[in-house]
Amino acid sequence: MKDDVKLRTCLWFDSTALPAAEFYCSLFPGSRIERVERYPEGNAMAEPGEVAGVDFTLAGAPYQAINGGDRFELDEAVSISVATEDQAETDRLWAALTAEGGAESQCGWLKDRFGLSWQIVPQRATELMYGPHAAEVWPVLLQMTKIDVGVLEAAAQGR
Repeated sequence: MKDDVKLRTCLWFDSTALPAAEFYCSLFPGSRIERVERYPEGNAMAEPGEVAGVDFTLAGAPYQAINGGDRFELDEAVSISVATEDQAETDRLWAALTAEGGAESQCGWLKDRFGLSWQIVPQRATELMYGPHAAEVWPVLLQMTKIDVGVLEAAAQGR
């Protein structure tokens, strides 16, 4: 961990901290693995040399992933929210994060194959959700899984 980073979100995984961190870093520019910590000889948690934790930066934000076993599971109470630039970025991230066992949910929420919840929300959708035509936009949004800005635009225009 960088000495100047005092706060970072810690994500608990059973045993997939490193592949999860590598996958997340592959999706966002400005992302990288900072450090991989391995269990030492004589520990009671895992075999020596197995990954204990990973410090990584995701789009400039610091995270830590730990392999803590099956005592806790990730759930929707915590999610990573991504404000996408456009529909193409929304589609790209949605496809990658729901692939290989991920699951779609409602209103731009999904769970990836590692169990982490994400909110993939185009910036324009947020503008429409809280703009002058919000009353027309919200009922349409609540019917969506992946957010489609074009459909929200049409709702805002009364179509």
